[in-house]
Amino acid sequence: QVQLVESGGGLVQAGGSLRLSCAASGRTFSSYSMGWFRQAPGKEREFVAAISGNDDSTYYADSVKGRFTISRDNAKKTVYLQMNSLKLEDTAVYYCAANPRRSIYYIPRDFGSWGQGTQVTVSS
Repeated sequence: QVQLVESGGGLVQAGGSLRLSCAASGRTFSSYSMGWFRQAPGKEREFVAAISGNDDSTYYADSVKGRFTISRDNAKKTVYLQMNSLKLEDTAVYYCAANPRRSIYYIPRDFGSWGQGTQVTVSS
């Protein structure tokens, strides 16, 4: 398993942008499928975006498509989530997760490694 540490959360006004980072340990990061999830108070954890471990193909939740971009830098062992045009409903704790298989996954139970989360708060 890899160890994951998220950063980059904070308070931003609606319409603004944030970039989240997730730094990973481990020698085989480049082959891992990575995902971003979020959890708002009183709600279940929900899928946001994922990137595969082979061809860097990506997949997004409909709610963030066109606004968020997931990417990875294998040399830095880091995955990013660029969030633009933020809305009040994007407020949540954001988690990154890793799956050692290369294909894209988007269900929480498919991920064995999780970070501690970073808070994103969007204000009006």
